[in-house]
Amino acid sequence: MIQERWRAVSAFGAVVSVCLVAGCTTQGKTDDIKTSSIGKASGKAYAYTARDKECLARAMFFESNRSSRAGLVAVGTVVMNRLRSDQYPDTICGVVGQKGQFAPGVLSRRMNSKALPDVQSAATAVLKGERHPAVGKAMFFHQAGLKFPYKNMHYVLTAGGNSFYEKRSRRRAPQPQVETEIASVANPPVPALSYGAAKPEDADAIGALILAEDRPGVD
Repeated sequence: MIQERWRAVSAFGAVVSVCLVAGCTTQGKTDDIKTSSIGKASGKAYAYTARDKECLARAMFFESNRSSRAGLVAVGTVVMNRLRSDQYPDTICGVVGQKGQFAPGVLSRRMNSKALPDVQSAATAVLKGERHPAVGKAMFFHQAGLKFPYKNMHYVLTAGGNSFYEKRSRRRAPQPQVETEIASVANPPVPALSYGAAKPEDADAIGALILAEDRPGVD
C-alpha cells in the first residue's frame, strides 16, 4: 500500500484534464529557470526508483512552462499529493500516466531542453520531501488564464503557466497568488520511455541524465 512506501524524514523544502486544461506548453528557447526562493515546505521522502524519478520529471517538464523552479515544484507537489490520496493510483508513474489527467504523451514525448538539469534537480528535491508551500494539499491545476464556472474551485497559486486549486465549499473562491511566467510550445512525440534504455547514450536527454546517476531506493 502507499502508506508503506513512505518514510518520515526532515525536509526543507487538474481537475487536471487533457492538454487544453492542464497547461501542457513547452519549448527550448524560453527555458531559463528563475531560481528565486519559493520558500520551504516539509513533506515526506519517497523511496523512489529511476522509473519514479523519470515519471515525476516528465510531469514537471510537460505540465510547466519551465520558466521558474516554483512552477516545477508546484506540479511535483500536486503529483505527490495525488500519490498520497486513495482516489489516485499508488505509484508515481500510475498517477502521471492516468488517462486524461496529464498532458498527452507525457510518458513518451522527447524532452530536449537546456532546462533538463533544473527539471531533474527539482524532481529530486520533491522526491526528497520538498513541496511548494502555497500549493498545500491541492491536487488540481489548469492552464493559467482559463476560466471555469465552478464555484468549488479555490485557487491557491499561479506559477509555471498554471493555476493551482483545491476543491472546497461553493462559497466565492479567492484569487491565486500570481507569478508571471513566459509561455512556450509543445515538443513532438517519441515512442518510448527512456528509462528502459540499456545505455545512457541510447536514452533521450533526461533519461540519459537519470541513467548516468546512482539510483537511490531502487527495488
